[in-house]
Amino acid sequence: MIGNNIFLSAEWRKLALANYEVDKEVLVKYLPPFTELDDWQGKYYVSLVGFMFINTKLRGFGIPFHGNFEEVNLRFYVKYNEFGEWKRGVVFVKEIVPKPAITFVANTIYKENYQTLKMSHKWEQSDDTLSVEYSWKSKKWNRFKVMAQPNAESIAIDSEAEFITEHYWGYTKIEANVTSEYGVEHPRWEVYPINDYLIEVDFAENYGNDFGFLNQRKPNSVMLAEGSEIRVLKGKKIRA
Repeated sequence: MIGNNIFLSAEWRKLALANYEVDKEVLVKYLPPFTELDDWQGKYYVSLVGFMFINTKLRGFGIPFHGNFEEVNLRFYVKYNEFGEWKRGVVFVKEIVPKPAITFVANTIYKENYQTLKMSHKWEQSDDTLSVEYSWKSKKWNRFKVMAQPNAESIAIDSEAEFITEHYWGYTKIEANVTSEYGVEHPRWEVYPINDYLIEVDFAENYGNDFGFLNQRKPNSVMLAEGSEIRVLKGKKIRA
């Protein structure tokens, strides 16, 4: 029964995350119906996230030429109260991938906001440094690079890193009174201690004028998670 409920399986690896505290008013207009903003110690975050999809399968079947690819997204954090239980999830402002077929399916069927752009990644590891970089070309090349120590560590309980990585639901506005919900299953991740980072991103160009102020902001934190195998479960619609 569980297997029949799996829509997509893959590995998400080397997740670079830059987390920015923003005023909640910036995010309210993007909230799907029935969800609320989720906060960590009174702070509301958006995260720039770059990572690799590896060995991607749709309903158990590999997709030719679409097994391994980069994704960069901008997301924020929400919660949904279902019968008195809070589900903690994310909402994507935009997801960038290099494969037009993925964009077509996501935008037409699931009403997500995907964009297809030329992308690349670079992973390099030495005895004392792990370097992970994701690049994508809009009008110009954008780059998000993190340099970390090569040995991953457990995420501390009740930490900011736990808040950022432990949201297991996705929510998307479908119509004025309809929201799509889907679950993501994965084990608790480990993170690499960060040494340095480089963010050369035009947020206004990539994500709209509402987020252009991030061009002049330094992130509150930068993380690098190893990731794991993941399973995306079939979704449902939430209606009034």
